[in-house]
Amino acid sequence: MKVKINGVGLYLPPKIQTSADLAPMIGRSAKWIHEKSGVKERRISELDVDIMGAIAGKDALNNKPPDLIINASGVPKQTIPDTSIFYQKEMGYEGIPSFSVHSTCLSFITALHTASSLIHSKTYKRILIISADRGTRGRNFKEPESSSLLGDGAAAVVLEATKPHNKNELIYYNMKTWPSGSALTEVRGGGTNKHPQDPDTNSADNLFSMDGPAVYKIARKQVSRMILETLNITGLDPKSIDWIVPHQASGKAIEAYRSAGIFDEDKVIDIVSEFGNCVAASLPMAFSIAVKEGRIKRGDLVLMIGTGAGLSVACSLIRY
Repeated sequence: MKVKINGVGLYLPPKIQTSADLAPMIGRSAKWIHEKSGVKERRISELDVDIMGAIAGKDALNNKPPDLIINASGVPKQTIPDTSIFYQKEMGYEGIPSFSVHSTCLSFITALHTASSLIHSKTYKRILIISADRGTRGRNFKEPESSSLLGDGAAAVVLEATKPHNKNELIYYNMKTWPSGSALTEVRGGGTNKHPQDPDTNSADNLFSMDGPAVYKIARKQVSRMILETLNITGLDPKSIDWIVPHQASGKAIEAYRSAGIFDEDKVIDIVSEFGNCVAASLPMAFSIAVKEGRIKRGDLVLMIGTGAGLSVACSLIRY
C-alpha cells in the first residue's frame, strides 16, 4: 500500500528512575535488575496517557490537523470513553473521528496496517496514530523481574498517501496469535473476568503479571519463523533491510535479534536499556527516536516486529 509516514512525535518523561532507585522497592540489586531485564533506567511520567499522547501527537502533526485519530496503546486511560477521545480533547480538536486499535504491545504495528488500509481505500487522507503508555502505574513489586522492565513514554506518527513520484509504502504485514499463551502475560482485573465489584478481586489482579522465561521461549522461536517467512515471501535479501525496529520487550529479547545471525547487529534499534519496556509505545518510540536522530532516513527499508500478550507476533515492512 502506497502510504508514507509524514511526521513523527515523542514525549519522553523527564523523571528518570535508575535501577539503583528501583532496587530497594523489589528487594533486588541494581546488578540483578540489569542482568535480568537489560534495563538500566526508565522514565516515570507524572502526566497521564492522554496528555503524554497529545504532546507526542502535536509534535508529529506540525500544526496540520488529521482527519482521523487512532489510539494504539496497551492500557487505556479508563474503560469508557475511548482514550483517543481524550487525546483529541487535549489537542483542542472537535469533530475528528477517533477510536482505538488494541493488540497490547503490538498495537502500533496493527494500527499502522489499519490506517494504511483506510488511506489505501481513500476513506481518510491524514491519520494520526498515537501510542502512550504508563507501564510503571501497573508494576507489581512482588514480581521483581516483570516490574523491573516497565517504563513510561509516548510516540506518534502521521500517515498519508504517498505522492506519485515517491517510493514510500507498506510492503508487507503479517500477524499470528497463539491463545495457548493467554495466561503468560496478564492484567486480570479491569474487565468482566475480575470486575472491581467482585469479592474475590484483589489489588494484584489490577497489576501487570508475566512469566518472562515462558514468553521468551515461545516468542524467540515464533519471531525467527516470522522473519524467515517475511524474507521468503518478499524475496528480499536480509542485507537489503536497513533497520530492524523491535518491540523493546527486554534486553534479552533485543539481544536475540542481534544474535540470530540473520541481520547485522548494528541494524537493530535498541532503546530498552535507557527507557525500559514502554508497552505499545516502545516500538514507535524506538522508531521516532531513530528518525529524529537521523539514523533512519528517507528511502530506508525498515522491519518493525515484536510480540504481544496473547501470545501474538506481528511485523510490518515499510519503505520509509
